[in-house]
Amino acid sequence: MTYPVPAKQVETLYEIKKSKFIACAGFANSRESAMALLDSVKQQYPDARHHCWAYVFGNPSSPTSAAMADDGEPSGTAGKPILNVLQHKDIGDIMVIVTRYFGGIKLGAGGLVRAYSAAAQQAIDALEVRQEVRLETLNVDIDFKHEQLVRHLAEQAQGQIGSCDYTSSVLMAVKLPENAVDNFKQQLAAIAFSINECEI
Repeated sequence: MTYPVPAKQVETLYEIKKSKFIACAGFANSRESAMALLDSVKQQYPDARHHCWAYVFGNPSSPTSAAMADDGEPSGTAGKPILNVLQHKDIGDIMVIVTRYFGGIKLGAGGLVRAYSAAAQQAIDALEVRQEVRLETLNVDIDFKHEQLVRHLAEQAQGQIGSCDYTSSVLMAVKLPENAVDNFKQQLAAIAFSINECEI
């Protein structure tokens, strides 16, 4: 199953009533990577009072996780509007941070909601996406003589070999697209069956 994700990081500027809203959108597929992106934005704009954010991980049609933060803004006026924009876009594994510089004119709760939404939307509009293929890892324990065949089957399925340990047999971590796992297992079962046939 593939889905669109950010191809690279973008930054946009939205200004209203002298307040500046700097939106950064980028790829993040774990809380650790999302917080690393947040830290880099905070370092870039250390004098800003608010770094509000939201993320959505996994396939956007069925996300594995979503979260948001108002970072000192009135509750529900920043993180929620950003997350709302993300939830209406068909993009997964995404983190959006909106940094605000106050311009001296209060926007009010409704004005903040509209401004954070507009800033997030502007960043999403500027974003380039690529197709992400979610990989599942299978641990395969096989005889040495079948290693090349397993590598070939993994390559055919657009998969990759994560690690390979050689002991009395070969233990391989095979990473495969989710939609190729069942077929790969069937092909492995056929190999195992032929091995058992030979051993009898």
